[in-house]
Amino acid sequence: MHVKEIREMDTATILTQINNMKKEMFDLRFKHATGQLENTARLSTVRKTIARMKTILTERESK
Repeated sequence: MHVKEIREMDTATILTQINNMKKEMFDLRFKHATGQLENTARLSTVRKTIARMKTILTERESK
């Protein structure tokens, strides 16, 4: 998900997306630990997307 797409979302939607991605991150970590994860790049993609969303929320709070 790109920054432009995230900036177009409202705050409630971003918070919902963060919660969903945290759940996905938990599942990915579990699969990685048990050796069932085939696409390990998804771990970093989800982590970076969560970071982007949190950064945009922080920007909005500072304005």
